[in-house]
Amino acid sequence: MSSNDNNAPNHFLRQIIDADLASGKHTKIVTRFPPEPNGYLHIGHAKSICLNFGLAQHFQGECNLRFDDTNPEKESQEFIDSIKEDIHWLGFNWAGEVRYASDYFDQLYTWAVELIENGKAFVCHLTPEQMREYRGSLTEPGKHSPYRDRPVAESLAEFEKMRAGGYKEGEAVLRAKIDMASPNINLRDPIIYRVRHVHHHQTGDKWCIYPTYDFTHGQSDAIEGITHSICTLEFEDHRPLYEWYLDNISAPCKPRQYEFARLNLNYTVTSKRKLKQLVDEQHVNGWDDPRMPTISGLRRRGYTAAALRDFCERIGVTRSDGVVDVGTLEFSIREDLDAKAPRAMCVLDPVKVVITNFDADKVEDVVLSNHPKDESMGTRVAPLTREVYIEREDFAEVAPKKWKRMAPEQYVRLRGSYVVRCDEVIKDEQGNVVELRCSYDPASAGASTEYKVNGVIHWVSASKGVQCEVRLYDRLFTEADPEGDKDKSFLEVINPESLVVTTTAWAEPSLTQASSEDRFQFERLGYFVCDRYDHSADKLVFNRTVGLRDSWAKIQQKG
Repeated sequence: MSSNDNNAPNHFLRQIIDADLASGKHTKIVTRFPPEPNGYLHIGHAKSICLNFGLAQHFQGECNLRFDDTNPEKESQEFIDSIKEDIHWLGFNWAGEVRYASDYFDQLYTWAVELIENGKAFVCHLTPEQMREYRGSLTEPGKHSPYRDRPVAESLAEFEKMRAGGYKEGEAVLRAKIDMASPNINLRDPIIYRVRHVHHHQTGDKWCIYPTYDFTHGQSDAIEGITHSICTLEFEDHRPLYEWYLDNISAPCKPRQYEFARLNLNYTVTSKRKLKQLVDEQHVNGWDDPRMPTISGLRRRGYTAAALRDFCERIGVTRSDGVVDVGTLEFSIREDLDAKAPRAMCVLDPVKVVITNFDADKVEDVVLSNHPKDESMGTRVAPLTREVYIEREDFAEVAPKKWKRMAPEQYVRLRGSYVVRCDEVIKDEQGNVVELRCSYDPASAGASTEYKVNGVIHWVSASKGVQCEVRLYDRLFTEADPEGDKDKSFLEVINPESLVVTTTAWAEPSLTQASSEDRFQFERLGYFVCDRYDHSADKLVFNRTVGLRDSWAKIQQKG
């Protein structure tokens, strides 16, 4: 892809790279995506993936995948595997082998020793509580540690003792010697290494000291020759620290960091800590629960990689923080599936219709288009029988004004088939409608009628249809800003209707051929996907991706 591709979004990062290539500052760009493997990736990471990998593709460069694995207590191989799968599913490939910050632990240790030897780092024994006290505040400078001026040889010996396992966790740390009076608190003699007697998923038990994220990040970029280190805005205040490290060690190069606004989505939380809480406390059914904003959760809900990429392009890349309406994400998937998803019929809350003048043994094949705007998708056959199911909400015993569905003595067309008239309503002892007895007009198939037809409704044969499980997913939170009220937990605004499961739904028999992750538009109901794990030929399980219209927009307007 050339840099002159007019279809690519011309945001400020593209302009910077264009200028760098034009000036000869760089002849090839190298970006990286550096997730911490301490959870599943979420929609915010999708934006970063599309940006970093997309820029590399656009400018014919490379993008590395590097796991910043400096906190083994919270990391796992499960998270590493899920991240790699998500990136591939989104349509991207990284350059070369997967990289890990832990690949560079030996070099990072050498650089830490170099800082000590140059009098720019020291081993400190302040307790965590004392460290906070000495650090100062936003309005008051910090105080020097009493260990700050210890001899270089002493700090070297103490650091070696840390590495050899001579200290317990919290008893010693290595700190940079920068400026305790700096208005940027990140520069107030930050910690470089901590003692952690923890098994590491990549390095095993080789190390009992681990570098901090801040000490690892910029140096890893330098080792990999990253030309444009792209981060979200919360790392802007850390940039002077990254640059200080690179200026004070024998780094092979000094990558430049650029920041962009992270994705904030309403009706959503993307804090990994909060997402982990939702999983651990079983408010959701795992990291890939379709209500979760994780990439794997969105995938299981039926979102396509193309829709997520389109969404990330729509919201753009800026340096201004803001909140994106989740309706924009839902618009992207509706637009994608409207063009790609074949149509099918499924009845979620069935009421039986008996067509009294239809022969009891007759089965008539109704040929239906799989897509009204795309003939290449072909057709399917839906068997029409004497007894069919329709949606309960498609019948009203007393029809309201402008009612366009079934009611006593009114005509409706069964999708792709005949016009029927409701002649009798059968109820149980509690007054619930259990059956509708109708008659059909044999001359009405594919033909206009002299009488008024009140609408078109979907249906499924009662004897040929297949019972299935349908999971109706909705937004996980009832409030646009789940964290907006500081007096209550975000857990208090979980939407009790975020998942409604029905096992009484009936699907047309063609859907028995559907496979895991096949997507459909169920006529008049919305877009659905065969569950990635639970769907099988023996048990049909469909997840609702999104409705045909944004019902939440109407709720907000009424509010």
